[in-house]
Amino acid sequence: MTKISTLFIDIGGVLLTNGWDHQSRQLAADHFKLEWSEMESRHKINFATFEEGKLTLDEYLNRVIFYDERSFTQSQFKDFMFAQSQPYPEMLDLICRLKAKYGLKIVVLSNEARELNAHRIQKFKLYAFVDCFISSCFVHLRKPDMDIFRLAIDIAQTPIEQIVYIENTQMFVQIAQGLGIKSVLHTDFKSTCTQLTSLNLQIDDEITNESS
Repeated sequence: MTKISTLFIDIGGVLLTNGWDHQSRQLAADHFKLEWSEMESRHKINFATFEEGKLTLDEYLNRVIFYDERSFTQSQFKDFMFAQSQPYPEMLDLICRLKAKYGLKIVVLSNEARELNAHRIQKFKLYAFVDCFISSCFVHLRKPDMDIFRLAIDIAQTPIEQIVYIENTQMFVQIAQGLGIKSVLHTDFKSTCTQLTSLNLQIDDEITNESS
């Protein structure tokens, strides 16, 4: 089997919780006593543009939340948004160990809005082990657009057969596989470890034992 030299990896749902997903928005609507259907309708109209880095967070919030007077501030709402991000410590540790053991190049391939992406990179110190961030807000492309995958391949400068992609969305896994990228559909820590082992990315036994 060809030696793997590069990991493409998603952030939300793999390394961290999702940044601003349906559940987080529902929590925000309940917490701030917002009209859910109106908020969600406005979100759906604007979110793709927001994730592609064509709207700032303030602009997004003005369209989705602060188009009317509120009893809370933008700062309070942003703090709530940022607080929804939580780490998956086992996965963070796994990727760091694999990088150290195999000298892997780590490339994030993620749909995230700029301010949320920056917060998550700094808060959880993703910069400490990620070599390159192909985030939708930086490159103005979003998955499932195949061009973001092609761009990541070009920037990584790694032969496709040496890349493994870890992703929790089945459609994105299938797109990557269609381009010839070996892919792992992440559903939980243990199954991901098993799939990586089959690709000759063998982790130390104590990692899986600790999670059993």
